[in-house]
Amino acid sequence: MSELTLTVIKLGFLAVLWLLILSVTSAMRADLFGVRPTKPPKESRAAARPGRPPRPSRGVPTRVVIIDGPDKDRAVALERAPVTFGRGPECTMPLADEYVSTQHARLVLHENQWYVEDLGSTNGTYIGNERLTRPMPVGAKSRVRLGKTVLELRK
Repeated sequence: MSELTLTVIKLGFLAVLWLLILSVTSAMRADLFGVRPTKPPKESRAAARPGRPPRPSRGVPTRVVIIDGPDKDRAVALERAPVTFGRGPECTMPLADEYVSTQHARLVLHENQWYVEDLGSTNGTYIGNERLTRPMPVGAKSRVRLGKTVLELRK
């Protein structure tokens, strides 16, 4: 082989090695520090939107509020289902809690009843002291713990 061919092969191998190192570093950074959640847009209750789903029946929670954890006092309206929680930016409510998985849990509406479901998170989802192993119904004033974050469903 000529000297030029060997040099091109060496440089190509070096470039592939650096790409591997950078991708491993990026994956480790995302696992260690998580993804910064973006601030959710402010919702206007005064403006009526066409095609808005009907209001839930009486007694069904209409919003979820963070009552403890890094994102304390944030809230999201339970207008559309499912509502997902996690560190990932694609979640309905992104969280800054380092003990929360990228896709941690979700709330699903089924026959005017909200159910909370763990999405295979590392640290689990809890209602009280009970770890969820299947979707569980939740009502108003129910508290759900995801990592260090505690959520409460409210009317």
